[in-house]
Amino acid sequence: MGKRPIIRARGKGGPRYRAPSHRFFCDYVYPPIFDKIYGKVVDIIHTVERTAPIAIIKLDNGQTFYQIAPDGIKTGDIISFNAEPTLGSVLMLKDIPDGSKIYGIETFPGSGPKLCRAAGSYAILIGKSEKMAKIQLPSGKVIELDVRCRASIGMPAGYGRHEKPFLKAGKKYYAMKARNKKWPMVSPTKMNAVDHPWGGRSKRPKVSRQTSARMPLKVGSIGPKYWKKRK
Repeated sequence: MGKRPIIRARGKGGPRYRAPSHRFFCDYVYPPIFDKIYGKVVDIIHTVERTAPIAIIKLDNGQTFYQIAPDGIKTGDIISFNAEPTLGSVLMLKDIPDGSKIYGIETFPGSGPKLCRAAGSYAILIGKSEKMAKIQLPSGKVIELDVRCRASIGMPAGYGRHEKPFLKAGKKYYAMKARNKKWPMVSPTKMNAVDHPWGGRSKRPKVSRQTSARMPLKVGSIGPKYWKKRK
């Protein structure tokens, strides 16, 4: 009997792959849609589950709201919701000027921030029509979203974290463990055959084009002889 591959073992929910959610500070969500509301940044903190810092915002109605802090914000600044397009403000895409840097983008109206949440990652609002808006993601891919989707203006702070290396493997291990990230990651061909579907092979397997897509072995080079003939 073989062992489960790492990818399948994660789905089992064992202690090795369980997220330490009791250490997480807050959920990153947008408040319900108001007509216009303002909030004041009372503090900026670091949390273990995110690469970007969190801004604690005190709203006019007395509620406390947590948002990923944009680069350039400071304690005492005012953030608006559904009002002026200023740094850190949360607006619908239809109310954001073209060419603006945005982050925390909703994939559909009311979904909450889903895209560009890591430190230093941002998208650019290319343009918009009556119903759809075009957004260029950090990868360069252009997608279209509903203009009623909300987003924050600016880019998440903390993008300079890559400038300082970890230097020690132990620090990298605990940083990944705090966010439930598997580390170190080893190349599949360096693993034993029982630890990975491709383990113990020096090359990716060659698979016929007629192999069913449902077969777990349809990985690697798909029909290499076929494409060589076409060239």
